[in-house]
Amino acid sequence: MKLVIGFLLAVVLVSDIDNIALINSLKSEAKKAYQSGDYKTAAKKYQMLVDSLQVKEDEVLMNWANSLFHENDTTNAINQYKALAQSESANMRSLSNLQLGVLTNRSGKYEEALGYFKQSLKADPSNEEARYNYELVKKKLEEQKKQEEQNKDNKDQKKDDQQKKDDQKKEDKDNKDQKQDQKEKQDQDKKDKQEQQEKEEQEKKDKEKSEQQKEQEENKENEEKKDIPPSVKDKLKDIEMSEEKAKMILEAMKNQEIQYLQQNKRKATKPKDKGKPDW
Repeated sequence: MKLVIGFLLAVVLVSDIDNIALINSLKSEAKKAYQSGDYKTAAKKYQMLVDSLQVKEDEVLMNWANSLFHENDTTNAINQYKALAQSESANMRSLSNLQLGVLTNRSGKYEEALGYFKQSLKADPSNEEARYNYELVKKKLEEQKKQEEQNKDNKDQKKDDQQKKDDQKKEDKDNKDQKQDQKEKQDQDKKDKQEQQEKEEQEKKDKEKSEQQKEQEENKENEEKKDIPPSVKDKLKDIEMSEEKAKMILEAMKNQEIQYLQQNKRKATKPKDKGKPDW
């Protein structure tokens, strides 16, 4: 029985020695790959140490997280750093919070990054890199807030300027409409005045024409009255002849008389024949 137990102990001891040898070998290989910048190989070997060989040393976990960080495997790196942030080692808590702050700062989460840097300094006040990043992000946040306020002021100013432009545009339109209305009214007044003047002038012309016609009619009537004496008019009544007919007769007689005088005048101007007597 003692031989069996001893054999088993020997087997276990040999197995432990083999595991230790494998672990040390993987650590050496992972560290060499990490130092040479082959972070992909380093990450695989550190993962094998942690997952397969159950190595939970802070240094191994930190190197694995850093390898993932350099490989830009952000999600897995953050998970490893968060696990290390619960370490009993103040140095590991400080370093893991420092790296979490760097990653969140890269993604633009400045408030969250500032909190991680603050936790890093709380764990290790001598961590100058954490202090530098804390001040840098703090200044960045202040500038961001200042820029946001300035943008808000600019936005408000732009809004005010736009409102002023809109008000000025409306005022200009109102003034233009008012001037247009005034012009249209002036044009209409001018047109109405012109039409009124034309109407008055036409009425004046019509009145003058009417007066002239009336005057002509009166003159004609007076002339007609002068042409036929009252005694003749009485005689016309006796012979039952109208004044119009009598005027026509008189007019015809006047025309014959004028024609006769003109013929005699032409005969009188004819030269006499010297070879004939005057009679």
